[in-house]
Amino acid sequence: MSGREDMVKVTLVGSYIGCTERQRGTLRGLGLTRRGRTVIVRMSAPVAGMLRKVAHLVKVEG
Repeated sequence: MSGREDMVKVTLVGSYIGCTERQRGTLRGLGLTRRGRTVIVRMSAPVAGMLRKVAHLVKVEG
């Protein structure tokens, strides 16, 4: 597996308002600190679990 195959682009499309503190912590852990922010993360089991927990707030590409 090359380095680019397991990278995904994650964009925060929802708002922090109305989220639980636990979801906010997950978003901060992913590096998403404000709406519209996009980060590129390496896909792994822990990251996949984090994305699953906040799937209603993020858009995942790749």
